[in-house]
Amino acid sequence: MDAKTKESFVHSVFETIAPKYDMMNDLLSFRRHKAWRKFTMRKMNIQAGETAIDICCGTCDWTIAIAKASGTGHVVGLDFSQNMLDIGHKKLDKEGLDSQISLVQGNAMSLPYPDHSFDYATIGFALRNVPDLHKVLQEMRRVVKPGGKVVCLELSKPTWQPFKGIYYFYFRRLLPLVGKLVAKSYEQYKWLPESLVAFPDRHELKAIFEQNGLRQVEAYPLTGGIAALHIGTKENGRT
Repeated sequence: MDAKTKESFVHSVFETIAPKYDMMNDLLSFRRHKAWRKFTMRKMNIQAGETAIDICCGTCDWTIAIAKASGTGHVVGLDFSQNMLDIGHKKLDKEGLDSQISLVQGNAMSLPYPDHSFDYATIGFALRNVPDLHKVLQEMRRVVKPGGKVVCLELSKPTWQPFKGIYYFYFRRLLPLVGKLVAKSYEQYKWLPESLVAFPDRHELKAIFEQNGLRQVEAYPLTGGIAALHIGTKENGRT
């Protein structure tokens, strides 16, 4: 699948599954994604007033968490799926965060912001879905300030047996069936496991962060390695 075809297909997937996205995240991660995000927030240690862009923000759970941690800092949630953003808007209304968070329909590979705009650039459970992860990381690095952080929380590849075998059986065989039953979307959830096959493991992704100019890269395996957190820093004085 070439980059343009993948971009179009992924867009159609997320437009389709948006109404069931939060429920399926619980099933996909064994309900661990909230704990992973809390761990990530502790490692980020956001200070009052700091700004962020949450790329591929989906239905905005992480975007909202970042805004609450900052308190006053402006936060942007960017996604190419308007259906996802529509659900996110409802959450912002409920939380009363409309003035602090801006939701933007846009492309992760061409962020509509100048260099050095944010303290953080984050992406959650989406880097494996983009046509060119190097380009996305370069864009994330570009829009953070010197000393700012690029943060990726993503599914990864467990290495410990027998857990690895059990997980892959669930992920490849059972998850699409669950998607068919719960979200009425067999083909979309059949594709999600396939998207992980060619995705780098946490060691490879750490090296990719470094190849794209990020320093002091930290990589944390989560829940037996089925997810991983990567945090890289844009050095002072670097463009």
